[in-house]
Order: sequence, then C-alpha cells, then structure tokens
Amino acid sequence: MKRLLLASAALSFALTGSAFAQIKIATAGPMTGDYATFGAQMKAGAEMAVKDLNAAGGVNGQQLELAVEDDRCDPKEAVAVANRVASSGAVFMAGHFCSGSSIPASAVYSEEGVVQISPASTNPKFTDERPGPGIYRVCGRDDQQGQVAGDYLATQFKDKKVAVLNDKSAYGKGLADATQAAMEAAGKKADMVESYTAGEQDYTSLVTKMKNEGIGVVYVGGYHTEAGLIKRQMVEAGMDAVLMSGDALVTDEYWQITGDAGEGTLMTFSPDPRESPGAKDLVERFRAAGIEPEGYVLYTYAAVEAWAQAVTTAKSTEHDAVVKALDDGTFKTVLGTLEFDDKGDVSLPGYVFYDWHAGKYTMMK
Repeated sequence: MKRLLLASAALSFALTGSAFAQIKIATAGPMTGDYATFGAQMKAGAEMAVKDLNAAGGVNGQQLELAVEDDRCDPKEAVAVANRVASSGAVFMAGHFCSGSSIPASAVYSEEGVVQISPASTNPKFTDERPGPGIYRVCGRDDQQGQVAGDYLATQFKDKKVAVLNDKSAYGKGLADATQAAMEAAGKKADMVESYTAGEQDYTSLVTKMKNEGIGVVYVGGYHTEAGLIKRQMVEAGMDAVLMSGDALVTDEYWQITGDAGEGTLMTFSPDPRESPGAKDLVERFRAAGIEPEGYVLYTYAAVEAWAQAVTTAKSTEHDAVVKALDDGTFKTVLGTLEFDDKGDVSLPGYVFYDWHAGKYTMMK
C-alpha cells in the first residue's frame, strides 16, 4: 500500500509540477506563529539554493523542486509534515528549525528513507539519539554553546547574581541546563533558576522576583519573542541587569520587540557567515533581492549545498548512497569547508559572543 501511495504521489507530482522538476526536496520550519521570522530565514536560504543549483544545470542533470512546509515549531505538526513530505516522494529535508520539531520528525525521515539536514536544531539529542543514519545538522550543539556561555558567566560576571531562565522547550531548557552546568563547573552557582511559559505577554511577576533578589545577569534559554519582552519589562521596572541568551536571538525582530531596552544584550552564535569572503557575492545577491541573509539563511543554503554535492558524488538520490557520500565526504559550502562526524554533527567553528547595540548585533572582539 505504501508503494502504491508513493507511486500515486510521484505520478501526481509529475503531472502537476514543473515539467523540468525531477527531484523533490523540502524545507520545514515555523512559517507562521511567533517564530515565523526563522521560518522566513530558512525559506529564503532554501529557495536561493534551489534557484542557483537549477540555474547551474541542476543536480546530476535533474532540476529541483522545493516544497515549503509549516510546522509552527509544534512537535505533532512536525510529525505530520514529515509524513506528508515522505509521502510526496521528496528525498531530502533541509529542516526543521526547532529541536522539538526535528527530533520527532527525524524518526519518520529515518524510517521512510529521507535524508534530513537541520540548519538550526541545536539540542544534543537530535544527533546523540538519532534513529538511524541520514540525520545531520550544519549548526552547532547546545552543549558547545552552553560551555561558551557558562564559562563567560563564571569569569566575566563572577561578582553578580545570575538567574537562569528557560521556556521548558527542548531547545530552551536544553540550552539553559547546559549553560548552568558549565557555569557551575567553572565554580559559580546560579542564584535563581526559573521556568516561564512561552507565548505570554506579561512577565512582570518574574521580573519583580528577579529585581527583589538583586539579580545582575539574566540568562534566557528560549526564543527572541519572550526574551525581548522580558528584557523590555526589566528596563521598565528599573532593573539594571544584563540579558544573555543563545542563537534564537539572531533576528532583527528582537530589537523590534525591545526597542532601546535591548541595548547591551549578549548572545552566542557561530561566526557570522555573512562576513566570510567566500560568501560576499551570495550575500550581495540576497540583499539585491531585498533579503538580509541573517541568522539561519545561509545555514539553510549550506544544508542544500552539502546534500547536492553528496548526490553528485553518489550519482544517485538513493538514500543509502547519499548517506555514504555525506558520511565520507568533504563539502565546500557558504559556511566554509565542512564534514560530518559519526553522529551527524558538523566540523565547523564553535560559538562566539555578539552584543546588541543601536538595533544591530555584531560579533564581539
């Protein structure tokens, strides 16, 4: 029955898709909802990669067609998306964004023979507990990110009280826990550990509690929407404290939430690929199209690049052949030259610090 359904989906695609589109791939992330800015980043990166590959003759002489799926960073919806993608005959997923989506979806992709490379899912469980081969990421891990943040908190803020907050998500709690563990291993204890509910608008009770405790640094394991509200409400309450967070703040939308209250915010992210000399022409083409390739735009582009090069090496889109090529190969991407280790993690530079000033984030020297 599964083969019949796949054959039917393939026939439908052949009849209704582009006459030149012979390989179907997909990207998936929060295209709607509070985190839609990151879905837009992924969509932009995947669309440009497909456009560039097709203009250069496609992959093994075949053109690509991209499906864009919305999982809303919801685990159940992510599984539904994964089943839909697999049933459509797609052979590759450049996604998902949220770790809470990528982890359950990976079980479907593994079972159905769809290669998955996430541009953005940083929870260690995504690769540590992957359900089978063919699951990768081109971003770093939260235990790496947490180590950098925890060490910085312990050394640069040793005389300040630190609160560690998390939004209870796979990403947010995982990052907060990793940061706290690294900070405490470096000799500094957290003075407050609290969870908050994502999607709320009023965090004044939490802010008041932190102010009364004399908290000087607030580490947020969560996304830019809630972190921005917390920072703005801290300033409104007269709380003079630094807010620090992770890679989910890599969007100009953070400052749109905080306004000037976001001044001095610190965050960890990989070295900005926009600054790479090899990315200059691509960055200019994005900007000419009215797209600022911030955050995970270029990471998604690189995920498609790596997969396409593996398919070229394998001379096939067949799952096992592509997996072998990904496991064994070295790939030249917009992020730099990269390889994947035995777990599917990537060999790229680790995390660095950025600070927010006058509405922009820049890498700290």
